[in-house]
Formats: sequence, structure tokens, C-alpha cells
Amino acid sequence: MSGVYQRHWPGDKDRPALALHCMLASGSYWGPIADRLNGRIDLQAFDMPGHGRSGDWTPEPGGPDYHTTITRIAASFIDRPLDLIGHSMGATVALRIAVAAPEAVRSLTLIEPVLFAAAPDPLQQARDAEILGLVAEGRDKDATRAFIDAWGAQSFDDMDPRAQVQMQQRIGMVANNVAALSHDNAGILRDGGLEAIDAPVLLISGQDSTPVVHAIADALAARLPDVGRATVPGAGHMLPITHPDQVAGLINVNLDRA
Repeated sequence: MSGVYQRHWPGDKDRPALALHCMLASGSYWGPIADRLNGRIDLQAFDMPGHGRSGDWTPEPGGPDYHTTITRIAASFIDRPLDLIGHSMGATVALRIAVAAPEAVRSLTLIEPVLFAAAPDPLQQARDAEILGLVAEGRDKDATRAFIDAWGAQSFDDMDPRAQVQMQQRIGMVANNVAALSHDNAGILRDGGLEAIDAPVLLISGQDSTPVVHAIADALAARLPDVGRATVPGAGHMLPITHPDQVAGLINVNLDRA
């Protein structure tokens, strides 16, 4: 995993866990949640390529797309059944792993998984088209503004200028994810896939998140054999950052179920 920055919050060695962050962020935001879990799990995370302290990611002709790249990195952390936690795009990677290798997952906590293919939505399709179009035109700042204003904890224009620049440099990775998230080119939703996950699953949503997030949770919950649902009042999409107390508490609930 050359160039991939790894993070570790030590805890119970008999409860290995892996947490996967969202796009345009880093694994650092799992730290406050790990603190609130008080060592109950031995939590690892990593900064996805092009994020945080990890090296850049450049797509190669004929090589894996970004979602597949992240899935392969995440899978390399797994050598025995573990508690798997993911947020946003990271939650779709966690779900992809659980579908491919259900025996590797002890519990699965999915915070706002943005698997748009599970609940096709005209507004989200318009967002995809807008961001793809702006990136193709070289208008990275406008593309980043459109993405952050839809999914961020604050508006793009209110962010620190340095953070704005960093996110603009990464927006191409967001565009690269459209095939995986909106068209399910990884086959996460294939017949029998979700139904084969026998670990307890918890779907966590922010009350104030965009409607497509709740529709996705509905669609996934209808197919998962052992699933719980939770909604955090007053929270939006970035609830691991804005509401760590509630998110940690809900993760604890799912750990109890495993």
C-alpha cells in the first residue's frame, strides 16, 4: 500500500474494525468517533489516494476505476472477520466488500451510502450530469462548488481558501465514481448479493439529508436480511463530523448486535 496513509486507534484486539471515509475528506474524522467508542474496537482507517496524507491517484488506461482501487485497498486490511464502518462513498465500498465476501464482515454500519443506482433519482442524475460537464470543460472550481453545496457540511464559498483549492484538485475523482455509484458497474446490487449478507447491518441517515439518501436506505433495507435503521435529528450528510456523539452511539448499538 505504498503512498496510502494508514490511521490506527488502538482498542480490543479481538474486535478489529475498519472505517472508510467519504470523498473530499480524510480518515482523520474517525478519530473523535474512536475516542467515543473508548477502545471497544481496534479501529483502523486510511486516507484514500488523493485525500488527506495519502499520495495522488492518477487513472491509468485500462486500469481500475477509483471505486475499485479503494475497494482493493480496503480489502487488504482484512485478514479475519471485522466490524466494517463506512460513510457516503466509503459506505458503498464497505457494502461492496460485504457483498463479495460476507464471511469477512462481523457487523456492517453504513452511514448515508450514496449508491444512487439503488434508487434512481432525477435530481441526482442532473447533479451527475452537471459535475461531469463542468469537469469536462475544465471548470473544476464550479464543479467542486456544485458537489460541496449538495453534500458538504458548509457551503463551498464559506470554506477556507486552501481547502477550496485542495478539493478542486480532487474533483476529478468524484467524476470518476459516477459509473460505480449511479450505474453500479461493480454489481453491488446483483441478484442475491445483498441477501447473502448475514452480519447485522445498521443504516444511519441524517434527518436533514437530501431525499435520495433516504430512498437509498429504503431500497437497501428492503433486501438486507438483518438490518436496523436510525435517523439522527438535525443532521445532514456529514454527520460523522457534525454529530460524532450520536454516530458513535449508534455504532455501539450495532456492535452489540454482532
